[in-house]
Amino acid sequence: MKTLETKSMVLLHHHLKALRLPTIGAEAEKVAAQAATDNADHLTYLLRLCELELLEREKRAAERRLKAARFPTFKSLDTFDFTARPSVNKMLITELARCDFIDKRENVLLVGNPGTGKSHLATALAAAACGRGYKVRFFRATELITTLIEARDERTFLRVKNQLAKLDLLVLDELGYVPASKVGAELLFDVISTAYERTSMIVTTNLPFESWTEVLGSERLTGATLDRLTHRCRIIETKGESYRLHDAKTRTRRTRHPETLANTTAPTPD
Repeated sequence: MKTLETKSMVLLHHHLKALRLPTIGAEAEKVAAQAATDNADHLTYLLRLCELELLEREKRAAERRLKAARFPTFKSLDTFDFTARPSVNKMLITELARCDFIDKRENVLLVGNPGTGKSHLATALAAAACGRGYKVRFFRATELITTLIEARDERTFLRVKNQLAKLDLLVLDELGYVPASKVGAELLFDVISTAYERTSMIVTTNLPFESWTEVLGSERLTGATLDRLTHRCRIIETKGESYRLHDAKTRTRRTRHPETLANTTAPTPD
């Protein structure tokens, strides 16, 4: 009898491997033993195995989406210090993390000085979207503009633009730190225009809207870009002192007065 059981398990694992059900193969015997202990019927046993397979598949798919998003560093909302940024509405951010804004094809604009948590929030919201099954891609603004210019020069711009159009969420980080060339600004506008009411965007910027011409050059192009980005949009301001500046000041004070600041910690930077 034991030989027959062993043969059956070998065949079962072979069939499950062919069917690409690795989690069921790995968990079948353990779940069978638990089902026997619980006196569970065959359907309950099968249901437990299918649930484990589905959970593992969803986990692997989410990991693939996170990898495809190409975040410079992973950030979550759990590590964002809302008390240090009272201008940021925690309830609104929590609502955005449910990703309804993506289904509605809305945008999110995070505006504030460098080091105030914009990139952290953008990454955290985009990571939440990955976990909910959305296709996401993260770019620094200069990186995307460079990619678009190179694609145009190599005559692959339409292919790149079509790839971006297949996303559910496009993150454009640090718009405003470096002025774009005329060609770069026009190509970026092309992508934003294509995304309009089709693909949601999260944009972080250190510039007030009236200063965007410093980056995009033309007032006409700036107006058209803002018109598309802000039409269906949540605007969030991250006011306050830079986390990095705060951290530097804290380190300086700790060096001068170690006995009073030994337990002081700074919040996570942008």
